[in-house]
Amino acid sequence: MFGVVGFLYVRPIGTYLSTRDQLGERTAEVAKLRSQRARLDARLEEATSVDGLARQARRIGYVRPGEHLFIVEGTAAWAKKH
Repeated sequence: MFGVVGFLYVRPIGTYLSTRDQLGERTAEVAKLRSQRARLDARLEEATSVDGLARQARRIGYVRPGEHLFIVEGTAAWAKKH
């Protein structure tokens, strides 16, 4: 009699243990994704700020009206020397 009852409980217990393990994995995955989203939100906020846009514009060579663009060559060789 106990053998039959034990046999009937084997599958649900195995399913429970498997589900519990998957829950732990998913919880860790959610925590990782939340931290990644926080980093991306911070990058987006920084990139869309006025200062961030100005930095990006200067990086691709834009200058503000009235400013003069100077191109300095040979800095890599100078840095290598010093």
